[in-house]
Amino acid sequence: MADVRFQQVSKTYPPRAEGQGRQQPVPVLQELDLSIDDGEFLVLVGPSGCGKSTLLRLLAGLEQATAGEIFVGGRPVSRLRPSARDVAMVFQSYALYPHLSVADNIGFGLRRSAPRGPLAQLQDSLHRLSRPLPAALRVPSGREERIAERIAAVAATLELEPLLARRPKELSGGQKQRVALGRAIAREPAVFLMDEPLSNLDAKLRTGTRAQIVELQRRLGTTTLYVTHDQVEAMTMGHRIAVLNGGRLQQLGTPLELYQWPANLFVAQFIGSPAMNLLPVNLGGPGQIQLGNRRFVPEGAIGEVLHLWQGPQQLTAGLRPEHLRLGPATNRNLAAQVCHREALGNEQLLTCRLEEGDHLVQVRCSPATAVTIGDNVHLDVDAEGWRFFDADGNALPRPRGTRTGPSLPPL
Repeated sequence: MADVRFQQVSKTYPPRAEGQGRQQPVPVLQELDLSIDDGEFLVLVGPSGCGKSTLLRLLAGLEQATAGEIFVGGRPVSRLRPSARDVAMVFQSYALYPHLSVADNIGFGLRRSAPRGPLAQLQDSLHRLSRPLPAALRVPSGREERIAERIAAVAATLELEPLLARRPKELSGGQKQRVALGRAIAREPAVFLMDEPLSNLDAKLRTGTRAQIVELQRRLGTTTLYVTHDQVEAMTMGHRIAVLNGGRLQQLGTPLELYQWPANLFVAQFIGSPAMNLLPVNLGGPGQIQLGNRRFVPEGAIGEVLHLWQGPQQLTAGLRPEHLRLGPATNRNLAAQVCHREALGNEQLLTCRLEEGDHLVQVRCSPATAVTIGDNVHLDVDAEGWRFFDADGNALPRPRGTRTGPSLPPL
C-alpha cells in the first residue's frame, strides 16, 4: 500500500495535423497538485474533458505527463514502464480477453508479473494442460499452483467460483465487471485505478456492485482512485472527492464538506442533484442581505462570516433545495408559483418561479404534500442554509471548524 502524489502535473496534447489553418495544442491538465493518503478512497468528478481519465492514465503509465512528477509511495514513477508502477486499472469497457476463461483473465497479470525462461514457460504450459489428468501424470509447477490458489481466493471474494471456466461472452455485464475487478485485485497492487467501472451496468446492478467495491476497498485498505460521472457514486463511495474543471483542481474535501461548503460556484452547481439554487442578493446592512424587496438575516456560522464581510456589496446567494420549505404567507417568506413537479416516491422536487426577480428555484418536500402545477406557494428559507459567493464566483471565507478530514479504513 502507498500514498499517491501529483506534483505540478500538466498534460498537453499536440495540435492535430489535419484541417485548415494552424491548430493549437490542447491542454488537458494544468499544474495539478493532488495528494492521496495511504489507504484512501478518492473519487474524481468533473465534466467531460476535464482531465479525470487522463489523470488515471498518467498514473498507470498509459500516457506521459508533459510536465511535473508523479509519486507512488514516495517513489517517482513518471519514467517507469507501466508494469513497474505497482498499480492496477479497471476500465469502463472491462477490457477482458475474449479467448481466455474467467480464471485465466484473473490470472493474466500474475503470469506476466516476472520474466521466465523458455523452459519455465514450457513447464507452466504443460502444467496447465495436464490439470485434467490424474495427479500422477500432471507436470508439476510451483508457480502455477500459487497462481491457482490466488485465483481461487479472489474468485471466492467476488463470488465467481461457478464462472471460472466460462468465457467473457457467456457473462452478464455485472459478472464481467467483477472479473475485471478480480484481475486487478489478484495482483495485490499498491494502488487501484477505476475509470467509471459501473457506467455500463443497469441501476439495480450498479447499486449492488457499488456497495461491493466499497466493502472490498475497506477490507483490503488499498489506495484507490475512482472516476465517475454519477453523483450518488461520488457522494457515497469516497472518503474524499476531488472536483476537476478545465484541467484544474476546484476543490478537494469530504463529500459532506463539498456539499455543504462548496469552494466556488462551479462546485456548488456540480455537486448535488439537483444543483444548488443561485440568487443575486445585495448586502442590506451588517449581517443582512436583500433579495428584491425582502431582507433576510442569515444565522449560524455563515451569519458570523457575513457580519464581518468587508467586500463587494453584491453577492450570489446559494440555497440547497432542502433549505427551502413550503410555509405560510408571511412577510418574510418568498411568494412563488409552482412550474414543474417531480414525484420521486420518497420525496417531491418542485420547480418554482419567485415573484421577486422571476428566478427559478427547486424545492424538496414530502411526497404527501398536496401541490399541483400552477399553485401559488410561499417558501420559508432556512436561515442557516445560505451560502455566498463573490463576483469572481469564489465562496466567502469558510467559518473555522467546518472542515472535516477523511475517515480512512483501519490498516
